Amino acid sequence: MKCLLLGAGYATRLYPLTRERPKPLLPVGGIPILQRICNAVRRVPDVDRIYVVTNHRFVTHYYNWLREAGPTPVPIEIFDDLTTSNDDRLGAVGDIDFVVRSAKINDEMLVIAGDNLFEFDLKDFVKFAREHKGSAVAVKDVESKELAALYGVVDLDKNRRILDFEEKPPVPASTLIAIAIYYFAKDHVPLTRQYLAEGHNKDQPGHYIAWLHKQVPVYAYAFQSGWYDIGDIDSYNKANELYLAQEAANKKTTRRKGKK
Repeated sequence: MKCLLLGAGYATRLYPLTRERPKPLLPVGGIPILQRICNAVRRVPDVDRIYVVTNHRFVTHYYNWLREAGPTPVPIEIFDDLTTSNDDRLGAVGDIDFVVRSAKINDEMLVIAGDNLFEFDLKDFVKFAREHKGSAVAVKDVESKELAALYGVVDLDKNRRILDFEEKPPVPASTLIAIAIYYFAKDHVPLTRQYLAEGHNKDQPGHYIAWLHKQVPVYAYAFQSGWYDIGDIDSYNKANELYLAQEAANKKTTRRKGKK
């Protein structure tokens, strides 16, 4: 299985923090977001390669991060999509297709947004998708229609297959939203090419899922553990403060155990 981490955005809502640094490399609790995601991905036994896609403006930052990380148990390869601004970017779906074609991926694939802070076990997510014999997306009940309107809202059947998917609906039908963590079955991976050839939205992955679930079976894996959407400076600061507090608490607990 392959894993693709999306890191080619420019995160202008986080300026000045991301003016000279990509959002996935911002530290949260002292650890870059991308590093936290890679740590989670490595716990999935079948993942044998991780790809990171970025733009030409920030590609050096990712190479520096990879060099500083040192040898990794799962090989990491960085792809430069050669774009330099919001005006010429490929978009998230465009970047997925770019890496699939460039790396000649012929395998099942995880795709995760590089700014995604989550706390559920990806092994359970992959197991769920395989058992349902389709592609899958991680979903969470945010318990607020006002908040749900900012995301992709899903409607499911009794087997958790997606019946409807609406990206940022003005009036959400539910509070169950999709987050940017996807599993694509091997046979479904090449479908980005058809989607883009038909002229659909190449940026937000939610639009792709809204199209994909009408072509092939796509299921929703619901989780209840922590998830933090870092969309602006306030949300970044809150997540950073929370993780710093958790790290401090963990160190305190470790010291206590060491004294016993």
